[in-house]
Amino acid sequence: MNMNKQSGFTLVEIAIVLVIIGLLLGGVLKGQEMIKNAEIKNFINDMNGLSAAMHTYRDRYQALPGDDNRATTHLAGVAGMANGNGNGRITGGERTEFYDHLRGAGIIKGTGNSRPTHALGGIISIDDAQWGMRGVLFCANNVNGANALIIDTKVDDGVANTGSVRAGTSAAYGPTATYNQLCFQG
Repeated sequence: MNMNKQSGFTLVEIAIVLVIIGLLLGGVLKGQEMIKNAEIKNFINDMNGLSAAMHTYRDRYQALPGDDNRATTHLAGVAGMANGNGNGRITGGERTEFYDHLRGAGIIKGTGNSRPTHALGGIISIDDAQWGMRGVLFCANNVNGANALIIDTKVDDGVANTGSVRAGTSAAYGPTATYNQLCFQG
């Protein structure tokens, strides 16, 4: 009787290796999803935090930050303070004074009127009219289309050009565009 000894992997061993590889890939993908969800949650918190800061200032001083025509009185002793025109809108140079007033009142951290960054790596600016919305708008740049859709769905209606969260670019507009700005109604 001649016995040939063959070496190699059995089907069971190959199956075990494939299961381990599948578990590792699943863990990596789930980890990436968790990181993305955390970034989006932090982004939403950044926007909500600025809105809350604006409302705190308005409650305290009966004026919008940036537009406050008595800021130099309200924030006496804070260097570099400038008054807004008090018309109830944040326009022109008042957009940079917005952050100066909030920081001068001790409501947000930072120095001067530099615009804060958001969790997705862009800058948050202030506007008063954008894509059919009016009022105080918090606009974030560098938000890709996939993230914009997730954010709009979590916060609003999931449609780029309706509701209190809207997205757009300077060149294109619509639900399939790659957005360079996402604005929240304050």
